[in-house]
Amino acid sequence: MVMVGWKNITRPNYVKAPIWASRSDLNWSYINLIPLSTLARNMSRWNTRLRELAKDGHFKQGLDNYRQMLRHGESPNAFTFPFVLKSCAALSLSFLGQQLHSHVLKTGCQSEPFVQTSLISMYCKCSFMDNARDLFEENPQSRNLTVCYNSLIAGYSLNSQISNAISLFCGMRRDGVSFNAITMLGLVPVCTFSSQLGFGMSLHCCIVKSGLITDLSVANCLLTMYVRCGPPDVARKLFDEVPVKELITWNAMISGYCQNGHCTQVLDMYNEMNSCGIYPDPITLVGVLSSCAHLGAHRIGCEVDKRIHITGLSSNRFLRNALVNMYARCGNLVKARSIFDRMVDRNLISWTAIICGYGMHGQGETSVQLFDEMLESGIQPDGAAFVGVLSACSHAGLTYKGLAYFNEMRNYKLQPGPEHYSCVVDLLGRAGRLNEALELIRSMPIKPDGAVWGALLGACKIYKNIDIAELAFEKVIELEPTNIGYYVLLSNIYSEAEYLEGIQRVRVMMRERNLKKEPGCSYVELKGKVHLFLADDRSHIQAEEIYRILKELEDLVKELGNSNKNDVGVHSEKLAIAFGLLNTGLDTDVIVIKNLRVCSDCHRFIKSVSKIVYRQFIVRDSTRFHHFKNGVCSCKDYW
Repeated sequence: MVMVGWKNITRPNYVKAPIWASRSDLNWSYINLIPLSTLARNMSRWNTRLRELAKDGHFKQGLDNYRQMLRHGESPNAFTFPFVLKSCAALSLSFLGQQLHSHVLKTGCQSEPFVQTSLISMYCKCSFMDNARDLFEENPQSRNLTVCYNSLIAGYSLNSQISNAISLFCGMRRDGVSFNAITMLGLVPVCTFSSQLGFGMSLHCCIVKSGLITDLSVANCLLTMYVRCGPPDVARKLFDEVPVKELITWNAMISGYCQNGHCTQVLDMYNEMNSCGIYPDPITLVGVLSSCAHLGAHRIGCEVDKRIHITGLSSNRFLRNALVNMYARCGNLVKARSIFDRMVDRNLISWTAIICGYGMHGQGETSVQLFDEMLESGIQPDGAAFVGVLSACSHAGLTYKGLAYFNEMRNYKLQPGPEHYSCVVDLLGRAGRLNEALELIRSMPIKPDGAVWGALLGACKIYKNIDIAELAFEKVIELEPTNIGYYVLLSNIYSEAEYLEGIQRVRVMMRERNLKKEPGCSYVELKGKVHLFLADDRSHIQAEEIYRILKELEDLVKELGNSNKNDVGVHSEKLAIAFGLLNTGLDTDVIVIKNLRVCSDCHRFIKSVSKIVYRQFIVRDSTRFHHFKNGVCSCKDYW
């Protein structure tokens, strides 16, 4: 779409007649005789129409109407441009925006504040920040108008130019220009990074002193800032102080908690929200389902699923994607696949969720098949999709297939990141190709992160390679010195090699750095209730029966010649397995969620029990799902 320029014809008491729409079927002598009042009414109708189209999001139609207006001989005015510039910005039509800028200059509307701010906003949304700043600087009036500052600050925020946004706000305060709620709504979002929290707290003081804290939108914006990068208790305190908590307030807390991994708080907030009679919307439920997926809270996830059906939200694609992810990560892969198969509007997120789901469950062949189907359907993979399929290949031991996918990434103009390299290192490590994995890390064009070196360390445990393990450990603790899991992993490698001096050295390091191993816990959901177990736990009401069954199982396992090599006590997953056998029928799979990696002794024990009792056990640990059946685990003893 190309706009046609015009020049002005001046005549007394009549509007300027444009010549950009000169057509043989227009009687310009007649138009020149139309009184100003009549043409003004016509322009009012055009402006009303343009306003409604922009308001309803019909941006392309709005621009089409603007072109029709020009062809009808109407001259745009200061009330016209904000609406067409908004439409242009929404469609990111930078060239068309520059043409409209020319129209603004030709009509002499550039000094109108709302036209000026609309132009700045248009350039910002098209990422032409230099143009936006030049426009701001060239008009002396802009330096005195809050609305112009607001547009440019919001533009810097949108384009992640944090220092420029902060600098402009400081200049605004220095020049004595007042700020308002819109200023803060553009500025506070740049403070959702921990490095900018101090400035965000200063803004909070400004907001309180100016009385803007009573503005619900500003309060919600502050909530989002604190819940994403500040202490959770500060966000909660601010939330409690909001006098009228609308849905957007609850969503700010739930989304913020969810994005920062505070999943238990998300579910607590959801229950509190229900108690207050606030009805959730899709944004709420996506956050809740994501938290259920992270925690393995299958029962709550099922309740949310029912609520989605009851409230008529089943057609919402975001919710269906979240349900696929939730069911897969809670161990119900059949239900996840059922929802996926019924979707007619699958997008990249849908495919990635199901591909990752099968990968977590060790069904790499199915993940690969789905990935190839996605490509055949015309959907282009992104970095997350490749992480899903590479991880699936790693978990299933599909070494050559995984390496082929890794090499194909560049065909889709994707540069592998650390997350992709960690999958390939894990892939090579599973195959015992530790030296190749080490060489891959050394040849990386980007700096390896902790996950990359951690993958190599994990591979060394399986193949008992102490030399490479020590090298990987040295690198990984430089990057993540407080990650207790790596210390425990190296200690286990030394333990299996019966290298007592190494074990003692790791313990000294942990003691010097005041690091303590996180207590292991496992839980089973039964009849809507969560049953939690710790190591050597005897607090459960059925503890006596649980330990009796466990003793019988251990005796049977010893008869098979698979007794534990180490005296590790009674780990939580063993108690959970015994509880599941005690309280479920023969045709029911026992699903256990564990917060840490399953230890080798417990892994051997559960494999043996699955063969003895002819039952399937599904255990989700911190890295993947283990499906134990007939004495075999889906991980093929590599996890």
